Amino acid sequence: MSSVGLSQSARGMAGAVFAVLLGTIVAATIWHLSSSPYAIPDLSGLARSWVPVSIVIFLAASLSSTVGFAFSAIAAAMIFHLVPDNVQAVQIMMVASIGIQAYSVVGMYQSISWRACTPFLIGAAVTIPAGIYLLLSVHPRAYIFAMGVALILYGTYMLFRRPFCFKKGGAMVNAAVGSLGGLTGPLAAFPGAFVTIWCGMQGWDKVVQRSIYQPYILIVQILTLVGLSAVSERGMLNAELLTYAMPGITGAYFGLRVFHQLSDVQFQKLVNAALIVSGIALAFK
Repeated sequence: MSSVGLSQSARGMAGAVFAVLLGTIVAATIWHLSSSPYAIPDLSGLARSWVPVSIVIFLAASLSSTVGFAFSAIAAAMIFHLVPDNVQAVQIMMVASIGIQAYSVVGMYQSISWRACTPFLIGAAVTIPAGIYLLLSVHPRAYIFAMGVALILYGTYMLFRRPFCFKKGGAMVNAAVGSLGGLTGPLAAFPGAFVTIWCGMQGWDKVVQRSIYQPYILIVQILTLVGLSAVSERGMLNAELLTYAMPGITGAYFGLRVFHQLSDVQFQKLVNAALIVSGIALAFK
């Protein structure tokens, strides 16, 4: 598939999925309110919490969906200030991010090569349990800071130099790169950093790159969320949390429209800029 944009069928499919997801979220919200012991929701509390958090999610989704990653890095700075419970803040970002990635994957489904993505996913599946264990057992501040600094340096270097290609690799190398995301997903809420960098180093165009790391990020996030839910009661989802997917999906709609207007050079520059922003967010997390 060329990088000129979505076909009519792909746009129709993305629109249909948007409608289904939106309907599901609205239905979950209605069910949650109807089953609540309080018949009328606290609208003043809603305005103080849901509305500002949703605005942050929408803006972060619109920006991050132009490159296909870095939502949590962009959104975290504000959400952690608006939501005092860190676990709830992480849950909100994961739910919103999964909604964003799901919409983006469906919007690009015709270009996705599951065969190319599989080695990365196998590597991540092996290391996700270790990443969850480290998240719950240690305080990885030094690791996250070092990763943030590395992303800043790499993104800055690549932003101001001529792009280069590194064609060597194979299924084993791809699995090794994917395994790094299995660790950074739980530890730093950022599974796509290494796979995104690796895809850029291959010299692929913007559609080929996103057709690999977009579904990779989505599946790793789902596996991480399932794993956290299995080992921690605080990781369980509820209907209220699902409502935060709605502003994320809406932002992804606008972000994807911008993505299809970018040239490959513009896209790669935005990817490097997003890596810098992500590194700053991680370093000062």
